[in-house]
Amino acid sequence: MLDCKPIDTPMMMNHGLQTIEGEKLVDQTQYERLVGKLIYLSHTRPDLAYAVGVVSRFMHKPQSQHLEAVYRILRYLKGTPRRGVMFEKHGHLDLHAFTDADWGGYRDSRKSTSGYFTLAGGNLVTWRSKRQKVVVMSSAEAEFRGIAKGITEVLWLIKILSELGYAPKRSYKLYYDNMATIRVSENPVQHDRTKHVEIDRHFIKDSLEAKVISLPFVSIN
Repeated sequence: MLDCKPIDTPMMMNHGLQTIEGEKLVDQTQYERLVGKLIYLSHTRPDLAYAVGVVSRFMHKPQSQHLEAVYRILRYLKGTPRRGVMFEKHGHLDLHAFTDADWGGYRDSRKSTSGYFTLAGGNLVTWRSKRQKVVVMSSAEAEFRGIAKGITEVLWLIKILSELGYAPKRSYKLYYDNMATIRVSENPVQHDRTKHVEIDRHFIKDSLEAKVISLPFVSIN
């Protein structure tokens, strides 16, 4: 791949990758070796986290379309050799988190994927993209589970900062891109569409009322 043409993104939007019956299989050992190295690299390249998470789902039975997705990641790396995690001094230790979730994005099982990343003092410190354990019945359910995971990460970072002598003086911000979900999180009235995630909803509501976090809206555009 040394002479490959660089590309701007590690994965296509709405990629639709899945296991297709009868599709041509590729060398499993080669596929596992490539993806294994990408998993290792993603520890310092958060921009690869989602794409690598997707291609790692097919380690047991890789097909040609999956290998092409891996090659796309390599082409992206060819054009971005200097990217990584940069730590700079910004004069504060404010904590900000961003979270999002899809709904039924994994075609083989229709499970959703949620992810988050956090900034401490303006620097990226943690990030994660993970498939949810169960199939959810609505987009609201997927989104609540994603927010709940983001809040637990914020609480963990608050504890670490407090132990280091930097206890929070105000609520931290967890940004989200769905205004309807934010309103339901702040509303104590139970909604039919959130009855499957009532524990997550109350966990989010309690965190808001305790002023541990706030949920500002952020546009995806």
